[in-house]
Amino acid sequence: MPSQNQPYNKVDKNQIKDIASNIHDNVVGWRRHIHQYPELSYEEEKTSAYIAQQLDEMGIAYQRNVGGHGIVATIYAQNGSDDVVALRADMDALPITEENAVSYASINEGVMHACGHDVHTANLLGVAKVLKSYENDLPHHIRLIFQPAEERLPGGASLMIKDGVLKNPVPKYIIGFHVFPQMEVGHVGMRPGMYMASTDEIYITVKGKGGHAAIPHFNVDTVVVTAHIITALQTIVSRSSDPTIPSVLSFGKINSTGGATNIIPDEVKMEGTFRTMDETWREQAHGLIKERARQVAASFGATCEVTILKGYPVLMNDEKITKHAFAKASEILGEDRVHTLPIRMTAEDFAYYSHEIPACFIRIGTSNASKNIGAPLHTSRFDVDEDCFKTSIPLMAYLAMQPLDQE
Repeated sequence: MPSQNQPYNKVDKNQIKDIASNIHDNVVGWRRHIHQYPELSYEEEKTSAYIAQQLDEMGIAYQRNVGGHGIVATIYAQNGSDDVVALRADMDALPITEENAVSYASINEGVMHACGHDVHTANLLGVAKVLKSYENDLPHHIRLIFQPAEERLPGGASLMIKDGVLKNPVPKYIIGFHVFPQMEVGHVGMRPGMYMASTDEIYITVKGKGGHAAIPHFNVDTVVVTAHIITALQTIVSRSSDPTIPSVLSFGKINSTGGATNIIPDEVKMEGTFRTMDETWREQAHGLIKERARQVAASFGATCEVTILKGYPVLMNDEKITKHAFAKASEILGEDRVHTLPIRMTAEDFAYYSHEIPACFIRIGTSNASKNIGAPLHTSRFDVDEDCFKTSIPLMAYLAMQPLDQE
């Protein structure tokens, strides 16, 4: 353990790794318990209680029921400043039936930690245990954010922010980690600036006049109208947006009310997603989607109702914080294990934090070809090489103890 007089800026990297290694079995146990008992977004009561139990055993103060089932814990720097650095993990699972034949497979039917939030939570508990051992040497207080409901709108991050998780005092910055099965265990990646897209849900209902498919001239064919709307909306991205701004508009679901091989339905509903990397263009695109869909429908004599549910914003990694994190990650892991990532059109509600304070979102490699571990996120066979904790815990703890002001 660190000596009481050891300066935080001279913390031994190998010592942190040793502490993390010593608690590895504990962390794996936490992860497997959480994995075995997954809970969906906004239902994480037992998961939250389990986290609280571990924090109690560590002697770390916390507040429960923040933004739902969220927990905010604090490790107080006994000899440091009153500044705060925040660390965040999410805890909810997905509505997926697990197909992994492992001893810790989900026992909650139809629910699975297929996005690695069990790993994130166990990781932050491990980081908490490491940092607690350094409390006499911490340069500032550490705020631990165990967040619910990342997977469903409006997103637990937004709810925790409304409940004041970033206040009293405002953290200097926040760091979040996420598993990354496209990367081998032992490696990490990050990207300064824009990293992940905003995400909005689109719901369109086309109403016409149904009837017999053999006499279409007596009908207003909602299926044909829907096809034309989908085609027309694609030109919003290809012809109305700045081509230097990444954007995606996709429809993944179409249903009719009634209809058959020989029946034209009165109504067709479709659902899709719009994603982009620019908040100004995002708002403009919403207006264009509504206007164009209604215009196309009207041109066929149909009507169209468009509802757009605004989801998570663009995730922006603070340039200075991320470059700082990249340098420190290279110090503790080695330069060959730290990578600059491309932008992603997937979304994360960690983005809400990034619009409030400087933020850095880091990816942790979790795959291992030799162990046949590497299934994609959000699939029934997703799993991780638990050696990832030997990378993630030392790195997050090291970053938490290395203030940006030291640069």
